[in-house]
Amino acid sequence: MMIQRRAFLAQAGRGMALGVTGLVFGPACRTAAERERGHDSALKTRGVVLVPEDLSLADWPERARRAGLTTIGIHHPSSPLAVVRWVGSEAGGKFLEDCRKLGLEVEYELHAMRELLPRDLFAKEPGLFRMGDSGDRTPDANCCVHSARALEIIAENASKIAGSLRPTTGRYFFWGDDGQPWCRCPKCRELSDPEQALVLENSLLAALRRLESRAQFAHLAYANTLRPPAKVRPDPGVFLEYAPIARRYDIPYAMQRGPADKDGLQALEANLRVFPPDTAQVLEYWLDASRFSQWKRPAVRIPWNRQVFLSDVRTYSALGIRHVTTFAAWVDADYLKRFGDLAFLDEYGAGLMAE
Repeated sequence: MMIQRRAFLAQAGRGMALGVTGLVFGPACRTAAERERGHDSALKTRGVVLVPEDLSLADWPERARRAGLTTIGIHHPSSPLAVVRWVGSEAGGKFLEDCRKLGLEVEYELHAMRELLPRDLFAKEPGLFRMGDSGDRTPDANCCVHSARALEIIAENASKIAGSLRPTTGRYFFWGDDGQPWCRCPKCRELSDPEQALVLENSLLAALRRLESRAQFAHLAYANTLRPPAKVRPDPGVFLEYAPIARRYDIPYAMQRGPADKDGLQALEANLRVFPPDTAQVLEYWLDASRFSQWKRPAVRIPWNRQVFLSDVRTYSALGIRHVTTFAAWVDADYLKRFGDLAFLDEYGAGLMAE
């Protein structure tokens, strides 16, 4: 969600597998703030999503733990195999071991289609790939979800990658290509982009449950898949992940629900009529230095607004959301050196624990 989403945001306008589950802040592991309140947060997931390069800030896991977070997600805009290689490196291994010792869950949130369905297959099997509006098959993005062979290949490759990138929570995030269209063949064109994505997600959940019986799989509501599916229903175990990338951050999200509001709150409410609220996850951008920098380095200072954030958390909690995370991309060693302060991380954690 870092390369193609830049174009989407400009168009929309602005205004592995080392893990021990069950260690998420039990009584012996509560933060001081939780002990003072005498109860755990109602939010099951309190997280951040980073790219591997952010771990130049080597104490990220310790900072996350001190802030009362439960989960760190690792993101890559297009290559799960790059994350597999990083996990196998000394730096990746240290990160996973640190998270294990600290009781932090680890997940992997990845735009994966270019490796789940390798583009070089197009020369021999163009029917695996999407048809564009012109009527021609193209390997530019995603797949044809009415191709049984495509679904088979994608499921096989997802299972291989999952063997190396095993989330400690059992929740898998293999997303379609970033903000890119789906198929317009005579069969697929009857389904919207979010409906086609859900066809694939239902298929992938079935495949991953042969690998891990407790597996759950994310339906990413974002950009061209933001509106809820109508003709396809999620199988049990497919959960909503809602990422309102085009919303504003200078006013509370509760105030963004009119027809002119990009990615307004009504889109989440509509999705929650299709997906169970208690398993749904919000993927926010409160701490995403890359987004606020228009994906151009050097990063700008995050325009952290604690009051807007707290209002947003109350809004999500009132809707029954129990899983909340945010991109924190580019909050790395360079960011700390340039701005010298990550106090927003503690405020973020405290705000989530207050719910």
